Parts: sequence; C-alpha cells; structure tokens
Amino acid sequence: MTIALWCVLIAGLLPYLAAGVAKIGGRDYDNNDPRAWIAKQTGFRARAQAAQQNSWEAFAVFTAAVLVSFAVRGPLPRVNELAMVFIGARLVYLPLYMLGKGTLRSLAWTVGMVATVSIFLTVIWR
Repeated sequence: MTIALWCVLIAGLLPYLAAGVAKIGGRDYDNNDPRAWIAKQTGFRARAQAAQQNSWEAFAVFTAAVLVSFAVRGPLPRVNELAMVFIGARLVYLPLYMLGKGTLRSLAWTVGMVATVSIFLTVIWR
C-alpha cells in the first residue's frame, strides 16, 4: 500500500478523533441522542464538533484527488509527498480549531486544500 493510500486511511480516521474530543467527559452525554446533546454544547466541544464536520468535507475532496491520481497513474512520489502535507496540515488544523485559533486554523486549512488541489494538478501537469 502506498503512502498516499495510508494518508487516505488516516484522513478518514481524523473526524472520529475530533468527535471523541467533542464527547469525551461531557456532562450528561446522551448516547441515545448524541446529536441533540452535541448541538447544545459550547466552547471547545462545539469547535471540536465543527472540526469533525470540516474533516469529513476535506476527506471527500482529498480522497477523490488521491484516487484520481491512481486511476490515471499520476506521479506517485509527488502524490505521496502532497498527501503527507495534507495530513500534516490536518493534524495542525484540528487542535487549532478546538483551541479557537481562527487565523492559524484557516492557514492550516489553506495548506491542506492547496495540497489537495496540487494532487489533482500533478495529474494534469505530469
């Protein structure tokens, strides 16, 4: 399995990490109706939930980029590098979001998105 595919797996697990942070140790957590419970949260729990939602959104585009690169036999070393940049950016993004560091979070998001778009572009420019 290539590095880029391992990165897809990691990217698919990151939303669950954010969800765990949002819920762990929460007062009166209701596992029978977790969405209603999380909707009432504020502060870092609400931000962790928002980070989870954004992670799903980013995962879809990133995964598409990696799979397209494989389908058209894009330059694997470059795709692997860009996939690692994406994962690094997302690993920085999540705690920044949870800590309420909006400007830095947006910068990390931008790095991840540029890496994702670059994976698509490597296929075009190869």
